[in-house]
This record gives sequence, structure tokens and C-alpha cells, in this order.
Amino acid sequence: MKPYLEHLTTEDGASWARLNRALDDGIPFQWHHHPEFELTLTLNSQGQRYIGDHIGRYEDGDLVLIGPYLPHTWHSLDRPQADVPHTALVMWFEAQWAERLTANAELAGVAAMLERAATGLAFSRAAAERVRPLITELFTLPAVDRFLSLIRVLTLLAEDRQATPLSATAPGSPPASADRHRIDRVLTHIHAHFAEPLSLTTLADIAALSASGLHRSFLRHTRQTVTQYLIRLRIGRACALLSSDTMPIGTIAGAVGYDSLANFNRQFKALKGMTPSRYRANFA
Repeated sequence: MKPYLEHLTTEDGASWARLNRALDDGIPFQWHHHPEFELTLTLNSQGQRYIGDHIGRYEDGDLVLIGPYLPHTWHSLDRPQADVPHTALVMWFEAQWAERLTANAELAGVAAMLERAATGLAFSRAAAERVRPLITELFTLPAVDRFLSLIRVLTLLAEDRQATPLSATAPGSPPASADRHRIDRVLTHIHAHFAEPLSLTTLADIAALSASGLHRSFLRHTRQTVTQYLIRLRIGRACALLSSDTMPIGTIAGAVGYDSLANFNRQFKALKGMTPSRYRANFA
């Protein structure tokens, strides 16, 4: 499991970092953050992304920009082409790098976009499709051409007026608390067992904290309580099933951890503003 605070390094002769991540077994849940901006294009993969307090579905071609220290992860559930790996093309650059770059008047639009990325930005399908070939080619270029191509990608994305903010909250000062690894263990357990009954006592034991200590630490790191996070996770998984499966709604409710269909319907509507059946109808 990756540490909660991820440390990234750049290649020799380059001012920013990149990674072509291809995974046959799928993208695992690895909740983390780092001081760099991150631009990620996800290919041949479908599942859920978690960015700050946002939980949402992603599809092939999903493109997201994440600001510094905003916790995030992806978790794949399926892939369109079974014989092709899940792929994430990831680009990282430091805030200081971005500040120097956008000090130029020509890149004022990029500066504004980076400010909005503090809570995460999901780009429109049209914008993502426009830059997709540039990003895929970028990973094959030498350092100088790669640098120029990244600037081109950022300037094109800055024109996307349909880019959607994701998290309702942005991180404050860079987190440096000693208990971040404890919360990482708790989050990993929650994501592995979210459909099962989970008690605060059990999670507190995993974190090696008291129940009240876990509550305070979890709230500080995720900006929500354990109960709120678990509900969002269960409803987020239900959304993925409702949009891609013909499973009866009652069966879905049980599969994501609800013994009561009425309670599932109530919590789903409170979070999504519509009933599960109406949500499913959007994908018919």
C-alpha cells in the first residue's frame, strides 16, 4: 500500500514527472496525496474516482486535474477491452513550476484553471477527446518537445468552460500530522469491507486510536465523518451498478451494505437528489 503522502521524482533533464501506468489487474484503491498538481487521463478503464470528498464514476477517456495535497484515488471496476490493460497517463508538476510558467500574460487562463483545480476539475468529454491524442503522443517525445506539448495541453484545457469542480472542499495547509498512516489503514479497510457492518470500535482498533480520536482524525483528513464517508462510498458503488447493470434495485441495495431497501432509497435520494430508479433511467 502506498504511503498517504506520496513522494515523486522527476527524470534527469525534465522539470516535471510523468507515468504511463498499465495494470492488467485493475487500478487499486490507494488513497494518497502529494504537493504537486496532477493531470490524469484514464484509458480502457471504468470505475469510481475519489477526490477530496467527491465520489463519482469514471469511464474511458476520463481526464481530471487535481491540485496540491488534495487526497485522491481511482478504483477500477471493469475495462471495455478485456485484452488491453487499464491505463492511467499521469503528469505531475510542482506549484512553483506552475507559478513561473503562468507568470507570462499569455497563460493567464492556465493560471485561473490551476486555481480552480484546488478542489479537482473533471474536464468535459469534448475537451478530453481534443487533447487525448496530444497526451498519448506526449509520452513518446523527448524532454523539450514533451515540455512544449504539456503547455499546449494545459492551454487547450483552460478553454474548457464545461470543466466541472469535484470536491466541495479544498485542503488547507499541507498536512503533516503523524496519524495520516492510521487513517490510511482505516480507509483501506473501509474500501475492502464497505458492504459489511462496520463499527467505529473496529475501525478505531485498526487505527490504534480511541473512538473519539478516530472521529477527530478522520474528520480532519477527509472533511467528513466515518458515517458520512461510508454512506457516500456505498451510494457511489450503487450508482456504478445502477448505470451499468440490470441487477434489481433491491439486490443492489443489499450488495452495497443495506439491509433495508427503504433506508437505501432514503439515503440515495438525500445524496443524489433522485430515487435509484430515476437515476438508472438516465442510462437507459
